[in-house]
Amino acid sequence: MTYNFDEVIDRKRTGSLKYDCAVSRQVPEDCLPMWVADQDFRCPPCVSRALVQRAEHGVFGYTEPDQDYYAALGYWFKRRWQWEPDLRCFVQTPGVVFALAMAVRAFTQPGDAVLIQTPVYYPFTEVILDNQRRLVISPLRLTEGHYEMDFVNLRQQLETQPIKLLFLCNPHNPVGRVWTVTELQQLGDLCAKYQVKIVADEIHADFVYAPACHHSFLTVNPQLAGQTMLCTAPSKTFNLAGLQIANIYLPDQAMRDAFKHEVNAAGYSQANCMGLIACQACYSAEGEAWLNELKLYLQANATYVYQFVAHNLPELQVIKAEGTYLLWLDCRNLNMDSTELRQFMRHQAKLWLDDGFIFGQGGEGFVRVNIACPRSIVTEAMLRLQRACHQL
Repeated sequence: MTYNFDEVIDRKRTGSLKYDCAVSRQVPEDCLPMWVADQDFRCPPCVSRALVQRAEHGVFGYTEPDQDYYAALGYWFKRRWQWEPDLRCFVQTPGVVFALAMAVRAFTQPGDAVLIQTPVYYPFTEVILDNQRRLVISPLRLTEGHYEMDFVNLRQQLETQPIKLLFLCNPHNPVGRVWTVTELQQLGDLCAKYQVKIVADEIHADFVYAPACHHSFLTVNPQLAGQTMLCTAPSKTFNLAGLQIANIYLPDQAMRDAFKHEVNAAGYSQANCMGLIACQACYSAEGEAWLNELKLYLQANATYVYQFVAHNLPELQVIKAEGTYLLWLDCRNLNMDSTELRQFMRHQAKLWLDDGFIFGQGGEGFVRVNIACPRSIVTEAMLRLQRACHQL
């Protein structure tokens, strides 16, 4: 490989949420952190070079994305997603979660119903409830280690409740599903029938593993452009979360105007200049080469975990991920409630993982494991888990 993903980089004392905030979050300091979804790898060299060059310029005034920036977006989405968006329809925000909150405010009123499919990325729930909207849940169905949308339940919810907005996670965090064309078409047909707007969070779309293939919601359902907002960002792909840049796609002028109104009302205007520089740099041939190698490394990490658990931890089951760098670990056979499982992972296994219950209904008894780290860290985590389980 050209890039050394085995290198262990000391991230402590850098203000890292992942490594420097254990005590403030009541987590033992000796826990191995594999929770929050950022990577322990350096970003592509093309990003570092571009940031250094901009830093040496020394002026950091208000900045707007220019023609070259939008050309980089067009290059990336055509190459990686087989999607040719209208580049005039993008709006920049400091992140996808901020965009989700703005969408709730733009497309619904207080008290309106918003539907999610749990277990799902927990900020979905937070931005709905924090904005005084009503949360409606259509749980995913787990059958023989594979998650599916429950279309019977979904149809029932849409028929019986005045749902205004649906949040779709594609690829799905935390269960790792990459939705098929058929599934997305079925979902689109229901949203069209019941006139429900869709916010599709596709931030993990660059991490999809064959034979699965990412299909953007709008490429499958172009007829729903008038009721869809699509969320993209380079932050998960290239480990840029701290630079706070997302590119939100709203092809419908009325929806785009409503969304921009809420963004303005929140007091946000120009994007972080370094975020713009980094995004443009990574959406390139060099960024693509780095990503191709990273995906191979992550697949090898996942395979290691699958095999280790199968051979050494028969009481546990890993849900095989079609996408993302997050593994969903089924611990229900340990017969622990959510508090007991958290205590076990943190105090016996010495692992800081994301508790499954925070992802909503259907998450109890699971934990989410971030494997975007060197193999040595993944190996240590599995050995810690094995020792703890064998002491039960």
